Amino acid sequence: MKHTLKRQLRRLAAARPYQIAAASAAALVLATTTGALLNGADEAPAAQRASAAVAAELRSDAGLASLGEQQQPTTPAAGSPTASSPTTTGAPAAKKAANPDLTRKPTPPKPPSSKVLDYDYQAQTTFYYCGPAATRNALSATGIERGQDDLAAQLGTTEMGTNSAEDTTRVLNAVVKGNPYKTTMFPTAPRPAQMDRLQADIVRAITDGRGVVANIVGDAVDTDGGWHSFGGGHYIAVVGYRDQGRTVKIADSANPAVPSYWITTIDLANWITSRGYSA
Repeated sequence: MKHTLKRQLRRLAAARPYQIAAASAAALVLATTTGALLNGADEAPAAQRASAAVAAELRSDAGLASLGEQQQPTTPAAGSPTASSPTTTGAPAAKKAANPDLTRKPTPPKPPSSKVLDYDYQAQTTFYYCGPAATRNALSATGIERGQDDLAAQLGTTEMGTNSAEDTTRVLNAVVKGNPYKTTMFPTAPRPAQMDRLQADIVRAITDGRGVVANIVGDAVDTDGGWHSFGGGHYIAVVGYRDQGRTVKIADSANPAVPSYWITTIDLANWITSRGYSA
């Protein structure tokens, strides 16, 4: 038995630190067990328990784990921070929650209930220059000055007049940046949806600071009871609105004695029947 202890001690001398700790525990167990055998079988169980406790304490003091403990991977508990790799997908949502303005689209301002453009009125210089004059009056609201003769040349105006709203749209877009004008035609009497569109188009254009040019034909009565008749057709400029666009202001180049008047949008729509407008 003494020879066995000597061999254990020689191994301890050459072993690494963690092996020394483990071997020391084993040697202690062996020595204790040997003593127990020599002193009697009755004391053996108690000695074995004491030696096991000492070995465990030595292992704990040395900061070592058993081989099984070293090899067994540590599994993080479910729901722990290390159970899954960290992600940043919640960061934008948290940022949006902290600042709700990031998720809200800006609401465009509502147009005013009424607006009249600051325009420079001019009566037509010839009986067939209503197209150039209406175009010129509409452009003046944007601060653009053009002579009626120049506009007549661009519009293709003759003694027969100006052909259609397609021409006024083309010339307006040639002068105003961004090509904002579109042509809308009423081949037949306008339906309610078309009247609504005319109202919306006028409000949008006037709000943007642009006059509207309309090609009309026939008779109409303004809100003051004035009668206006153009059996052969005529061009007028729309330079304002009120009551959310239900009533519009007309700049009429035909008669300088009556340069402007108000008319309902419904009456204007019917006045455009078989013609069109540029807005």
